[in-house]
Amino acid sequence: MNKRICTLALALLALLSTALPALALGVDPQGPTDPQAVEAFADAFFAAKMAEYHIPGAAFVLVKDGQILFAKGYGYADLENQIPVVPDKTVFCAGSVGKLFTSTAVMQLAERGLIDLDDDVNQYLDLFHIKDTYPESVTFAHLLTHTSGFDEREMGIWVEDMSKVMPLGEYLAAAMPPRVRPPGQVTQYSNYGMALAGYLVEVISGVPSASSGQAPYAEYIQQNIFQPLGMNRSTFQQPIPPDLAPDLAVGYKYLLDRTVPLPAKYSNIVPAGMFHVTATDMASFMIAHLQEGRYGDARILEKDTVQEMHRQQFTNDPRLPGFAYGFMEHLQNDRRALWHTGTSSTHHSLLFLLPDDDVGLFMSVNLLDRRVSHDLMEAFMDHYYPALTESPAPQPPADFQDRAGRFTGAYRVNRHAHSTPEKMSQLGRDVRVTAAGDGTLTVHLPGQTLQWVEVGPLLFQRVGGGDYVVFRENESGRITHMFLGSQPYVSYESLAWYETSPVHLGLLGFAALFFLSAILAGPARYIIRRIKHKPSPQVERPARLARWLAVLVSGLYPIFLVAQALVMVWATGGASPMLHTLFLLLTILAVVLTIGLVVFTVLAWKDRYWGILGRLHYTLVTLAAVVFIPFLHYWNLLGFHF
Repeated sequence: MNKRICTLALALLALLSTALPALALGVDPQGPTDPQAVEAFADAFFAAKMAEYHIPGAAFVLVKDGQILFAKGYGYADLENQIPVVPDKTVFCAGSVGKLFTSTAVMQLAERGLIDLDDDVNQYLDLFHIKDTYPESVTFAHLLTHTSGFDEREMGIWVEDMSKVMPLGEYLAAAMPPRVRPPGQVTQYSNYGMALAGYLVEVISGVPSASSGQAPYAEYIQQNIFQPLGMNRSTFQQPIPPDLAPDLAVGYKYLLDRTVPLPAKYSNIVPAGMFHVTATDMASFMIAHLQEGRYGDARILEKDTVQEMHRQQFTNDPRLPGFAYGFMEHLQNDRRALWHTGTSSTHHSLLFLLPDDDVGLFMSVNLLDRRVSHDLMEAFMDHYYPALTESPAPQPPADFQDRAGRFTGAYRVNRHAHSTPEKMSQLGRDVRVTAAGDGTLTVHLPGQTLQWVEVGPLLFQRVGGGDYVVFRENESGRITHMFLGSQPYVSYESLAWYETSPVHLGLLGFAALFFLSAILAGPARYIIRRIKHKPSPQVERPARLARWLAVLVSGLYPIFLVAQALVMVWATGGASPMLHTLFLLLTILAVVLTIGLVVFTVLAWKDRYWGILGRLHYTLVTLAAVVFIPFLHYWNLLGFHF
């Protein structure tokens, strides 16, 4: 009897040792079970975050064990008309969450034996083909894991006029970015790659356009996913159907202390991110994936196919989360989740699944702010699936300071245009890694600074958190990449010193200073002479030509940079507009004139057109024009890079 009492007491003590820390944190370690408790959690979260991020409206739904456990709308779908968000009525643009439907469609084709995921996709393309830049071909698996090696391209994706939307195949043929690395090396999130996967669904399935005007891809999804799941308020159609349009949440932007509405846009890459849905419709899709392809009596995928789709298919390092087919992995508090966010020009969404717990949630807001999805994942996991035991804080190795220099320096996220002028958007956005005196590394990410401790070969753990960073080295031992566990969709490329933003900003500042001085020198001389009542000196023709040449070059370069920035904002339709081409001609003209500047600089010193100060100033203006040429070349602004 005493032995039984002791056993029960020990069991109770063990239970309390795990439950009490959770209770102290105000969490529910049993997972979501009570709709009222979920409502309390959601109410508190959205009240705080909508105020913090100035979000007008949000929809939230949570599913468990094959049914909706809780759904609720927060705030307004339309601020001006005070129309509230209703989870089974309000339509949000869920953006790239639509990639999961494209991925599911590709898995349906594979399940039916129409394709093999390791097939070269070129064998299914007739309208165009992917160039054989590398010996390795691009496969369906590469497209679904964002490892195809395509460069990034943003220009032409979004248009404000439906008449400028191109047929999917024509756009993909006209706007194909170059391949910048062999497939299967690292992840680089690719809208183009997923849009190509959607086009392949069109081509291989042979589904024709619908009488309603839906494109073949949208019609395929309608027939093979939406209809079986009863998703009657979901669409990939552009513009959205008339019966859904009145319930579309207005998109907003917080600007200058005001929440202002923005016009809706249209997309040339619908399978990658032009998906509209209600929260409760999305619940059906989540349930189907959590129930291994089954939703009620309907089935969109077989059990084995879903298991394969949810299995990790690629990771930048075996010690980090990676990609399943379409889904990204998230590891927190010793649990694995599958997730995907979606961002349109005005909305932001999150789909988050815990397959082992049969739990999923979806959230959408009508203001573009990516922070809210990250905050929701963290808060939900800490509330319902907390880490009940704390691991001891890792201690820096004693010899780390001797090796810290290997990892320090500047890195750049690989999801940027390497081959077009859009590369310029990365100027000033380097990610710096520095070594602290306490044996830790500090990674300076946009908007946050994190510290890391070495815990294994090239492996670092976040101080005070469960995230990890891994570095990759080449054959000679030089660090080439950095990977963050919380960002399986991208990698960071190590930069040489001459590629870093401080160097290029320095060049830009030096050039701007002397370009401006060349432009202002003439008016300044004129004003000084007027003040001192001195007559204009007689300047020989070569000197006058030299001055005007310096002014012309100094004006052309800044005009081009401003024009280029405007063109990248306004350009639509996929192909570079004529205006873009004309502005690119300015750089070629400026380079030709720079050669003339160099000639006149030699003459200025040889024939002594001006005094020492004049010749020195003219030389520095020429030097600014010369060093500006490699600056333009590096940022793909010299020549015609589309």
